[in-house]
Amino acid sequence: MRLDKFLKVSRLIKRRTLAKEVSDQGRIEVNGKEAKASTTVKVGDELTIRLGQRIVTARIDRIQDTTKKEDAAEMYTIIKEERLGPTDSF
Repeated sequence: MRLDKFLKVSRLIKRRTLAKEVSDQGRIEVNGKEAKASTTVKVGDELTIRLGQRIVTARIDRIQDTTKKEDAAEMYTIIKEERLGPTDSF
């Protein structure tokens, strides 16, 4: 499944267009490598997403084409979530 579609379906990022923009800016890594929106993700991959003042690291547990809101969180496991202070930078 494409990275941008996975981020939308899993609701890690709300809209697919936003997921595409974020990945094209180089703020998403898959298994430690910078990823584009078209990168194929699979079960077991580790995503690192930098959004604003947050860095979220998640592992993909399941891939589905569609999901209900209640079941979306079962598609991934949050490994680490950290907030950057005003002096920290990327």
